[in-house]
Amino acid sequence: MAPSWNRWSRKLHRWGAVIICLPLLLVIVTGLLLQVKKQIAWVQPATAQGVGNSPTVSWDTILQATCSVPESEVNSWSEIERVDVRPDKGIVKVRCKNRWEVQVDFQTGNVVASNYRRSDFIESLHDGSFFTDRAKLWIFLPNGIVLLGLWFTGLYLWWLPISVKRKKARAKK
Repeated sequence: MAPSWNRWSRKLHRWGAVIICLPLLLVIVTGLLLQVKKQIAWVQPATAQGVGNSPTVSWDTILQATCSVPESEVNSWSEIERVDVRPDKGIVKVRCKNRWEVQVDFQTGNVVASNYRRSDFIESLHDGSFFTDRAKLWIFLPNGIVLLGLWFTGLYLWWLPISVKRKKARAKK
């Protein structure tokens, strides 16, 4: 029984690694980029500091400030994906649908920073949703399951020579 389990484990480990190599590489590289997104402005723009920490400008002022940045391609609220209020920084981050981020000081209404935000795109690559929801479910989920299998078979293959040596040592006694 043991030799067939050993052979099966090695085959599963070898073929599993080949099958998941490309999706796993994408997950690893994007995961590493997401780990350092706060340290690398290319991935996610740093949060600027506003004047105060109490909002005094209206939503219309925030929209006008965002519209004043040509790269944002914003003319109305419908072109804005998300608004992130950071009271401790005195900033409102406006994330546009084209992945542009405009940071507006919520006391003065001035644009403090305007940058392209790549972290959301990288995250969609990381979880597979960039491709389609089907790819996320039928490629990236099985990829994770096979990776879990590789972990188990890898542990077994690591333990196998140790257990053989122990058995031989006991037999000599």
